This record gives sequence, structure tokens and C-alpha cells, in this order.
Amino acid sequence: MLKYTLRKLLVLIPKLLTITILLFFILELLPGDALSRTMNPMTYNELTEIQREEYREVLGLNDPAIIRYFRWLGGVLQGNLGYSTSTKQPIAEVLAARLPATMELAAYSLVISAIIGILFGFLSAVFKNSVLDYSLNTISVLGISLPEFFYGIVFMILFSLKLGLLPSGGRLSPTDSSFWTGRLPYMILPIGTMVFGLVAALQRYTRTTMLDVMGKDYIKTARSKGLSETTVYVKHGLRNAMTPVMTLLVMRLPRLVGGSVVIEQIFAYSGVGTMSLTASLAGDLPVVLVGTLLTGAMTLIASTLVDLFTALLDPRVRFE
Repeated sequence: MLKYTLRKLLVLIPKLLTITILLFFILELLPGDALSRTMNPMTYNELTEIQREEYREVLGLNDPAIIRYFRWLGGVLQGNLGYSTSTKQPIAEVLAARLPATMELAAYSLVISAIIGILFGFLSAVFKNSVLDYSLNTISVLGISLPEFFYGIVFMILFSLKLGLLPSGGRLSPTDSSFWTGRLPYMILPIGTMVFGLVAALQRYTRTTMLDVMGKDYIKTARSKGLSETTVYVKHGLRNAMTPVMTLLVMRLPRLVGGSVVIEQIFAYSGVGTMSLTASLAGDLPVVLVGTLLTGAMTLIASTLVDLFTALLDPRVRFE
């Protein structure tokens, strides 16, 4: 397993480099002066054209593209992502302020939805064609059919405006900085909205794969050996059904990190999603490209995690 993991991590490096090459040359094709994207815009506006040319020479902006690419890549690895053209702030500072909020939503949503979705799918398969199965399938159909923003608004109206149990938006309490009373109440509605849609997909997918696995010959062999139904369902059924389910689950991670724009907008949650949307509306292309780089990197990492989870659940993958 260690050898397989190292090989997958080594393959990840050229893929990430390919993304950085594409983004670098897109940056090169952007209109405007490259110097304005590498230094504070306020300082840039105060310079004369002669001083700007001197800075271009000092910073190596007149060097060949390949040299500038490696210099830019080194800056990215050190956290130097350039400056926002709309807010005039370093992009690294904006990202550092927004990314933890989005990662909180993504992590909690992924863990909670994995537990509930797989459990519901497992129970739905075990008690196939029962009242429980029909009830869970009805809920999952609603979760898949309706867009996230719809039940996000429903949750807000019900739990915030009608019942007054939770805040309708924001991320932090202005008077309380603790997790349980200052942050958690603001996270429940956006996490609940993201979890509802993901649980619906996981429940349907887990049920389908479980029913497919339970019809295999090795399940009949396990039962013929006198194993208990619990052992057959959990050890032989659920474990073999987890490979496609884990693929679906882990590949949702890039979407949760880079695609939570709608949820963050509905609940006024200050994260990467709102940052990307604001930058797009303002034409702030450097910030948009950094968001693209983040999403691309998360997609590749998620794909690698899928391969590792698959190899962990199915040893045949490692030997192949």
C-alpha cells in the first residue's frame, strides 16, 4: 500500500504543474501591465513610467516566459499570489481570511453527510420494499430533485424567521467568539442545506450498490457457510459496496470547496464562494484565477484520494 500511495503522489505532481502552467499563461494574456499584478496597486499608481520600467527590470518581468513561470511558481509556493485589482489587497490575505470558513463548511458537511447517507442507504437496502425504504427513498428523491437554494431558503424561513432558533446569516457572533455559542449557530443552516442534498445522493447510491452486491455469488457463498446476516451485510456487502460510494463522496469535496457560492450567498457566509463571485462580478481576474487554481488542485487531490480509498477497500487494485 505504501508503494502504491507514493506512486500516486508522484503522479499528482506533474498534473498540478500542468494546471499552474495553464494559469500562468492565462495571466500572461490578461490585459494590463503585469507589474500591477505583482506589487501593491497604490504604490504602482504613484510610480512614473521610468520607475515602472526599472521595477520591471529588477523584478525580472522582461525575462523569458519560462524563467518568469518558475519565478511565479516559486512565489505561489511561498504564498505570494499577487494583488486583487478590485480590493487592492494581497490575494493571499483575502484567501487566508476566507478559506478556513469554506473548509469548515466542506469538512463538516462531508463527514455528517457520509455518516447519515451511507447509514440510510444501508438500511434502505437491508429493509428493501419496506415502509422505511419507501420513506427514505421519498426523502432522497426530494433532496435530489430540488435545488439547494430552494431548501436553503425553506430552512431559513422555518428555523430562523418563523421559529427564531438560528441566525439567518453571517458567520460569527459580534459579541461571542466561542465555537459553541459564537460560531456553531451560524454554521448549522448552511451545513444542513449542503448535507441534505449530499445525503440524498449518497442514500440512493449506497442502496443501489448494496442491492447489486447482495446479488453476487460470493454473498450466497457466505450465507451457505452459516455466517450471520449481520456479518454478511456489513463485512461482505457494505465493504464491497463502498468503493463506488467513496468515489462519489470524495469527488464532492472540490464542489463543496469551490462550488458553495449559492449557499454562502443565501446565508451571507463569508467564504471562498462569495470571494469568487464578487471577483467575477468586479472583473478581478487574478482572484478568479487563484480560485480556479484552488478548485483544480482540490479536484486532483480528491481524485488521488479516490484511488487510495479504492486500493484500501479492494487490494486487487494495488496489485494491478
